[in-house]
Amino acid sequence: MSKVGIVLISHSSKIAEGIYELIRQVIQDVPIELAGGTEDNEIGTSIDKIMKAIQKADQGQGVLLFYDIGSAKMNAEMAIEMTESIQAKLIESPLVEGAYMAAVESGMGKKLQDIYDSVKEEFHCENS
Repeated sequence: MSKVGIVLISHSSKIAEGIYELIRQVIQDVPIELAGGTEDNEIGTSIDKIMKAIQKADQGQGVLLFYDIGSAKMNAEMAIEMTESIQAKLIESPLVEGAYMAAVESGMGKKLQDIYDSVKEEFHCENS
């Protein structure tokens, strides 16, 4: 059964890897892709990395994108527009807690909008 995918976007590849490792301790069957750092593995974000991560995380059920700060949001929004054939949603929530909760709910087989709404409600997030 395909699951909602998750993309972890951070200015630091180490932060994205650490969150991935934390989630994988509990949840193994949810597609999670990383878009940490720039193409040169420097601090920053990359639209290309985010687009590739969206495409890899998509199993046909959509993808939720979680990000850390600043330009990560703008680059994620542009990447979503450029991968328009994939249902992807950007959500403003605490990166670690929101992504962890979304992975648990995806593992339970919940739909994209239901996971999005749960995370928004749990963390009192603004619409993205």
